[in-house]
Amino acid sequence: MSDQELADDLGTPAVSGDSVGGDAPDDVHHTVRSILKFLSFRNISALWVFAIIFLVFAITIPDLFLTDTTLRSILDEQALTAMVAIGLVLPLAAGVFDLSIGLMLGLGAMAVAWLLEKHGLSIPVSIVLVLGMGLGVGTINGLLVTRVRIDSFIATLGVGSCLAAVITAMSDGENIIGLPPQFQDIASKDAFGIAYPVFYMVILAVIVWVVLEHTPVGRRLYATGGNVVAARLSGVRTDRVIFTALVLSATIASFAGVLLTARIGSAAPDAGPSYLLPAFSAAFLGSTQFKAGRFNVWGTVLAVYVLATGVKGLQLSGAPFWLPEMFNGLALLLAVGLSKYQGRRHAHALVRRLLRRKGGDVSSVSA
Repeated sequence: MSDQELADDLGTPAVSGDSVGGDAPDDVHHTVRSILKFLSFRNISALWVFAIIFLVFAITIPDLFLTDTTLRSILDEQALTAMVAIGLVLPLAAGVFDLSIGLMLGLGAMAVAWLLEKHGLSIPVSIVLVLGMGLGVGTINGLLVTRVRIDSFIATLGVGSCLAAVITAMSDGENIIGLPPQFQDIASKDAFGIAYPVFYMVILAVIVWVVLEHTPVGRRLYATGGNVVAARLSGVRTDRVIFTALVLSATIASFAGVLLTARIGSAAPDAGPSYLLPAFSAAFLGSTQFKAGRFNVWGTVLAVYVLATGVKGLQLSGAPFWLPEMFNGLALLLAVGLSKYQGRRHAHALVRRLLRRKGGDVSSVSA
């Protein structure tokens, strides 16, 4: 296996003995190759798709689309969706699903209003209790998956149904209004024309990115999601990794629910489920960006805004009300398909390189 091939597998620059002395032409060639690889459609297809979507709507409905209000609304309105999607990256990277994440957001949104309005608790106490609820729900998810050994798809789907019942019991099926203005300030105000939730989202994205890409925790999480048996045999405590990912996912969703209620000034019993499909679509589409085949933070954030721009453009164009839902559904199917394809492609490439290293017959490996 060559230095460059090994570097491609590890995601690091290749360093050979010939280049230690500093071969300038080789360095320039390597830099150009790296730039071209980064800008390739395979690596950042969402950016190219975003450019096409933006151009189409900028030409067809410039008076509606190319306005400060529209662009700012896309940025502000999708901050919570991006937070949920970032939270979802953690269990997905560990190889499990969290289908309760949308209803966890809904419970957080309803619970904080219920505590503030119905029970008169202070704002800090209410927020802490809601985060504690998220921690508790995540713990239940984690125990069901790692101890009871229920498949994550079924476990989190069942927990989500229970959360829907709790939301209905809290609200009696009605909105809760009349929340304190001081509470609404944490999400309704802005700085430099950008709403506070956007800053919360960026801070969360940076923290999760650092954990995933620059700490042993992130390496263990990706190892668990890549091959749970191999990771376990390598000494990774895979159950602990999965448990932690599910706890963090639910806690992040509960905080997003708090921000949702603060932003709109009320809590609705049906607020949560609408975040599930966009979050999954963004997480899977994001896994095809920057780090093909791996769930990652910045690819997910990019995917959120690409999908949101498409939906906003369709709405402003007067498209039928059902079209945005179909758009999100088709985006999810396409994203999952691309993610699976890129994952298989990377695995096959790795096998071929190992065979070449061992002198095997490459043609014997099926594509």
